[in-house]
Amino acid sequence: MAKERLYLYDTTLRDGQQTQGVQFSTEEKKQIAQALDGLGIDYIEGGWPGANPTDSAFFEEAPRTRATMTAFGMTKRAGRSAENDDVLAAVMNAGTRAVCLVGKSHDYHVTHALGITLEENLESIRASVAHIVAQGREALFDAEHFFDGYKDNPEYALAACRAALEAGARWVVLCDTNGGALPAEVHRIVGEVVGSGISGEKLGIHTHNDTENAVACSLAAVDAGARQIQGTLNGLGERCGNANLTALIPTLLLKEPYASKYETCVSQKALAGLTRTSRMLDDILNRVPVRQAAYVGASAFAHKAGLHASAILKDPSTYEHIEPGKVGNARVIPMSNQAGQSNLRKRLTDAGLTVDKGNPALARILERIKEREAEGYSYDTAQASFELLARKELGQLPDFFEVKRYKVTVERRKNKYNRMVSLSEAVVVVKVDGEKRLSVSESLDETGSDRGPVNALARALSKDLGRYSAQLEDMRLVDFKVRITQGGTEAVTRVIIDSEDSQGHRWSTVGVSPNIIDASFEALLDAIRWKLIHDSGAGQADAV
Repeated sequence: MAKERLYLYDTTLRDGQQTQGVQFSTEEKKQIAQALDGLGIDYIEGGWPGANPTDSAFFEEAPRTRATMTAFGMTKRAGRSAENDDVLAAVMNAGTRAVCLVGKSHDYHVTHALGITLEENLESIRASVAHIVAQGREALFDAEHFFDGYKDNPEYALAACRAALEAGARWVVLCDTNGGALPAEVHRIVGEVVGSGISGEKLGIHTHNDTENAVACSLAAVDAGARQIQGTLNGLGERCGNANLTALIPTLLLKEPYASKYETCVSQKALAGLTRTSRMLDDILNRVPVRQAAYVGASAFAHKAGLHASAILKDPSTYEHIEPGKVGNARVIPMSNQAGQSNLRKRLTDAGLTVDKGNPALARILERIKEREAEGYSYDTAQASFELLARKELGQLPDFFEVKRYKVTVERRKNKYNRMVSLSEAVVVVKVDGEKRLSVSESLDETGSDRGPVNALARALSKDLGRYSAQLEDMRLVDFKVRITQGGTEAVTRVIIDSEDSQGHRWSTVGVSPNIIDASFEALLDAIRWKLIHDSGAGQADAV
C-alpha cells in the first residue's frame, strides 16, 4: 500500500521567537534555517517581514533551501484593497515562494477584536489569498482560534476556511491558538471538518502546549485526516510553547501506525542528526538542554536502577522504546547509591574500562560511590567524575599534574565610569613534570564583563599546565549549577559543572564542600582531567 504524504512546517523562526527571553539575530536565523533544511522540513517560516528589522533582514539574506521558504503576515485590513494594504505588501515583497496569512475564524474575535462584520472578515480572507495566488505564490491560511471558534459557531469557522480555499489557498491550517483543546476534541473537530467536504489533503494543524498536549493534539489531527503539521524545534513558542517537532518527527518515522502509513521528507539519516540539531538550537539560545526531553534529552535513555541496567545488558528493548542512535542520542547508565554491579560494569565499559565480573574492584567502587553520595556527591548526572573515581580505584588514573595551592580574591571597586563593578582574581600553583608553575587570571572576558570567580579559577588553572595546555584550548564551561544539600551550620554545597570542546564532547563533573569555591575547584579539576584522559586516548567514550 502506498504511503500518504505528511508535510512538516517549521515556525521556529517566528513562533519560536515569541518565547520569553528569545531573540534571534539574522545570522542565527540563517543558521537555524540551514539546519532545518538539512533535517528535511518541507516549509520554513522565516518570520514576519516588515514587523521588525531582524525579520526583514533575514528575508533579504535568506539562504537557498530545498524547503519552501515562507513569509508570514496577516490578511488585509477591512476598508482597503489587498493591492493597497501596506502590511500585506511588505509580506509579498519578501519574495518567498509561499506566504502564510493569519486571519480570524472565531466570530467573537471578528466582531469584538477587529470590530468589523463577519462578512467583511470573509472578504478580507478571500481578497488576501487571491492576491497571493495572483502573484504566483503558494498561499496558506492560518485559521486563528479555529477550535474555540468552531465550538462557538461551527458554520462561521468553516466559512472562514472555505473562503481561503475558494480563493486558491493550498493549505488551511486549523490553529488552537489558546492551547486549550484536548486530543479527543481535536480529533472530533478535524474529522467533522473533513466530513463537511474540506479535503484533509489541504488541512494543517497548529497547536500550542498550554495543557502539555500539543504533540498529542497534532497526532490526533493527523489521525482525523490533516496532512500538514506545524511546530517548532524544542517546542519553542509563546507561553508554554508550540508542538515540539523534535518529538513529533521521530514519532512519525518510528512509531506505528504512522511509520507504515505516512512518509515525510525526513530521511533516516537526517533523523540521526535530530539530537545534534536540538542541542544546536539550545547552544544558540545559550540554554541548557532539557535532560528529560523525549528522544533527544540526555536522560531520554538513562537507566538508573540496577534491575533496569541488568536487563538492558541482555536486551536494550526491555527498557527502551527505540534504539537511541536512530535519533542521534546515546544510552546512559548513571551511577548512584541505587546502582548494582550490572550498572557499574555497563558504565565502565562505556568509559572504555573492561572489568571482569567478580573483580573485587567493583565492590570497592560501589562502596566508594555510596560513601561519597552520603557526603553530598551525586554521580547520577556527573558521569565524568564517576569515571575518574572508578579509574582511581582501578589504578588507571594518570597523574597529569598536582595542585599545590590556589587563591581567589573578589574585589568591588569603581571603574573609569565611576560605577561599582566586581573583579575576581585567581592564583593557581601547579606542579607539572617536576616543575612548579604559577598562573594568575582575572574574571573579565574580552568585552570587559565580569564572569565571576569560578571563571577566573578555570582560566588560571588551564593557563599553564606545561605540555597539557594546548589540549585545553578548545575547552569551555557551558553550565554551572549549585545546590545546598544540607541545612543550618552543616550546610554542604554541591557544584555541577558542564563542559564541552570543539569535538562535540560534553561532560559533567561534581565537587562538594562547605565552601562554594572549593566545590567549584574540585569540579573544575575533574573536568580538566577527564578532558586530558580522553584527548590522550586513554578514554574511549563521552560522558553525558
